[in-house]
Amino acid sequence: MNYPVPSLPYPLRGVRRTPPAPPSVELLPTLHRLGVRVASIAHWGRTPLADGSGEDATGGRLTHAGVAAVREMERLGMIFDVSHLGARGVEHVLELATRPVMATHSSARALRDHHRNLTDDQIRGVAATGGVVCVNFFPVFLAEDPADHTVDRLVDHIEHVAGSPGSTTWGWDPTSYARCCTTSLPRAVRASTESTPTPPCPGWTGHAGCPLVTEALLRRGRSGDEILKILGGNVRRLFLAELGRPL
Repeated sequence: MNYPVPSLPYPLRGVRRTPPAPPSVELLPTLHRLGVRVASIAHWGRTPLADGSGEDATGGRLTHAGVAAVREMERLGMIFDVSHLGARGVEHVLELATRPVMATHSSARALRDHHRNLTDDQIRGVAATGGVVCVNFFPVFLAEDPADHTVDRLVDHIEHVAGSPGSTTWGWDPTSYARCCTTSLPRAVRASTESTPTPPCPGWTGHAGCPLVTEALLRRGRSGDEILKILGGNVRRLFLAELGRPL
């Protein structure tokens, strides 16, 4: 994933599971030199560093190597992404964090009880670090009933997350997700998503659907300043504050 941010001298890169095989904390400086600034240490399953949310039933926290990875990422100036971690792993990261952390694509578990979503306590915990929570608009994370895969349901999640001071919300392009699912993920992982990659509502086509969210937020009485923060302003604030600081 690339994050173009005005005022930073380079494009940002993020990865959902780092380091890649074989997992090793010693690879983090190399990834940092390659431009990676946002990363997690697990995807759906288990790694030597942590359990992904697909292994939530284990109740696993970070391993010793996972704890070392958090420390090393903070030393390097990388932002830790708690999306995809199991619930106990998220809590462990929040206990350890001395710098802001981020959830790059997680919705509200209070509205949809799915292991990929965050509880209210976790949302508040991320906000307390000075970090941000970005809402994922993959349909299965918004609602169980396909009839509720709508912009209004997406905005329900946005409003719920935005109720935590310091948090923000940000959507993920469903076209990119579909391409990722069909070309990048192993067959077993694609099957475990329990859904085919589709837009969250009829008529949504890539970034062209984003104004639908803006219109829905305006209808709910959100101010222009609030909407700018929701649509990326708080993410930009985090990136400029954390990634522009001297190491």
